[in-house]
Amino acid sequence: MYNLKKISDSEYILPKEGKMLVDGLIIANEALLEQIKEDKALDQVKNVATLPGIVNYSIAMPDIHLGYGFPIGGVAAMDVENGVISPGGVGYDINCGVRIATLPVKFKELKEQKGLELLKKIYELVPSGVGYGQRGEKELSNSDYNNLCINGAKWAIEQGFGIEKDLENIESLGKIENASMKFISQHAKDRGKKQIGSLGSGNHFIEIGEIETIFDEDVSKIWGIEKGYTYIIIHSGSRGFGHQVCQDTLNYMVKKGYGKDLVDRQLINAKILSDDGKRYLESMAAAANFAFNNRQVILHLIRVAIKEVLNIDFSEVKLIYDVCHNIAKIEEYEINGKLKKLCVHRKGATRAFGKNNKELNKTYQQTGQPVLIPGDMGRASYLMKGLGNTKTFCSCAHGAGRMKSRKESSREWKNKDLKKYLKSIGIDVLAKSYSTISEEMPDAYKDVESVAESVNSAKIASKIARLKPSFVIKG
Repeated sequence: MYNLKKISDSEYILPKEGKMLVDGLIIANEALLEQIKEDKALDQVKNVATLPGIVNYSIAMPDIHLGYGFPIGGVAAMDVENGVISPGGVGYDINCGVRIATLPVKFKELKEQKGLELLKKIYELVPSGVGYGQRGEKELSNSDYNNLCINGAKWAIEQGFGIEKDLENIESLGKIENASMKFISQHAKDRGKKQIGSLGSGNHFIEIGEIETIFDEDVSKIWGIEKGYTYIIIHSGSRGFGHQVCQDTLNYMVKKGYGKDLVDRQLINAKILSDDGKRYLESMAAAANFAFNNRQVILHLIRVAIKEVLNIDFSEVKLIYDVCHNIAKIEEYEINGKLKKLCVHRKGATRAFGKNNKELNKTYQQTGQPVLIPGDMGRASYLMKGLGNTKTFCSCAHGAGRMKSRKESSREWKNKDLKKYLKSIGIDVLAKSYSTISEEMPDAYKDVESVAESVNSAKIASKIARLKPSFVIKG
């Protein structure tokens, strides 16, 4: 039982108890809250609230579900001076994230004429699935690793994978500062060697569909979002490279004895300003920059496919935005009347800066930054704008969030014609395996409408457009 206190239609307080240093803050409407209570994710919210240096709240977004240490959909900000950094607060897929681009083509025309051809061409060009032997667009040398680690997505563009204008539409200009390869293992580098420009497995995807509904005409006009036109979403991260960086750090921290006296050993951590805290942050930044490059190269390959199938120039495939949703970043917030540096852990949560934030380009300073909330491949996704809500440290939900485990979803869809069913609801899907599709069926996820409405109601982000998927590639 959880003694939750309702403070608005989409906000609940989980009062501190026991070893908790702060309250929990749950962003969800009543329907979602009942689903959230069914697993142990709220227990993880309580556990995170015990970490040294945590400020204000341990926060849960409406897509929250059980994760490693931190819940997926969890946000926690730690005072840099006396707080900790926890790899579990970022996760294994460092800088897993999403980017959205638009095409100057009405979706109805694409679907009727060359939609399937484009889907097949993208599937041919962008490797997907499990393992480290997948064909990436470029095999990375040690020199490449050093350059992409320092320069972020700019490295990919310098290699010919993109256009310079893309950078201003990527969170942090596609570069996390203070990255270093100093503590990155050879095994991590080997795992990522052929994976730049690859989708990966699990819930990673490429989605093509229609901008179905516009909610804010003024902002959509500024962003170049038009009803009835075509969008593409890419969801991928740092692949085996980031996974190994996380695992190597966890192994190192366990060996050094950081796992003692914790309510959950998966919350292992180090002081942010300690040598070992800095070691993780530098390695995490390198993996984050790998992920920015990965999504940049995937977009390039999609542009190649679009050029070949639709004869549309690269520059006309416009990158709207790219956001991280597994990251820890140093940001400044006013706490008790004083400006403080905080390390904001966002795990399965995305940044949602509002108007006039100097980290955004001039266009998004006018409006607030684009926020992407992908749903599932059968229903919808949402494009929203950040409102700069400091209660959540300018953070928002990152998707619909799982409601069923992969095993449960696979069991329920066993021996059924998945592609036929999806086709009946207007979805064409390509994937490396039947099991991937069965794990990712629409009913495995919460209702994205409720998630989007919850963050809208809580004044974290507001709706700009509803996106309707039609062509999907699953890892």
